[in-house]
Amino acid sequence: MTQTREDFETRLRQIGAERYHDLHPFHDLLHGGNCTPDQVRAWVINRYYYQHSIPMKDAAFMSRVTDPALRRAWRSRIEDHDGTDDNEGGIKRWLRLARAVGLDPDYVASCEGVLPATKFAVDAYVRYVREKTLLEAVSASLTELFAPKIHANRIQGLLKNYAFADDSSLSYFKNRLKEAPKDVAFGLAWVLDHADTREKQDAAAAALTFKTDVLWSQLDALHSAYVTPARIPPGAWVPGDGLALQKAS
Repeated sequence: MTQTREDFETRLRQIGAERYHDLHPFHDLLHGGNCTPDQVRAWVINRYYYQHSIPMKDAAFMSRVTDPALRRAWRSRIEDHDGTDDNEGGIKRWLRLARAVGLDPDYVASCEGVLPATKFAVDAYVRYVREKTLLEAVSASLTELFAPKIHANRIQGLLKNYAFADDSSLSYFKNRLKEAPKDVAFGLAWVLDHADTREKQDAAAAALTFKTDVLWSQLDALHSAYVTPARIPPGAWVPGDGLALQKAS
């Protein structure tokens, strides 16, 4: 039986309550000030791979959309990350965070040293959006429903516990507090409008679950590689690698 609009939204929100990556122990370490400087750097390096892939994911989505109104609504997501004449964009803000934690932004932007599991997870997400139905692609983006809370907790925790944290280095998260609600308001309404059968509702819920798995698996990889006992796979960044560190001026 098809769920009511209200029951279906509750179902989607419950997925986040149970599966969003704010529940991962790595975030407890990070936000609580218990990460070493190198563990913070590893997080910045690997999360960048996700950040720089988001515009490619959104471009892949838009290339399949025949409705101009949907394309117009969606393209702001690319601008939010890539930037415009009036907005430096999330990718540049993330590289400013990289510099603040002592990394060479050029090294981070090269995506060298990213964990294999991070690449597999993020690439799987881009491929998912490229190949699945538009409903599933939009539904996967609804992790943004839960993002403002984690951004607010992150800003508070990093400012309290790390010397590198200030308005400049944390500008990515502060901007997402404004950008994410706009995106998710549109995306949620679109999914609720278009998931008009139980089969489509189940597919949308599965897509959101998939995306929570993508985010969770990235933190699993970080925790396994850089938190005791550290097990860094071949090719991934190794703490102390001078090529990755910001050069003294």
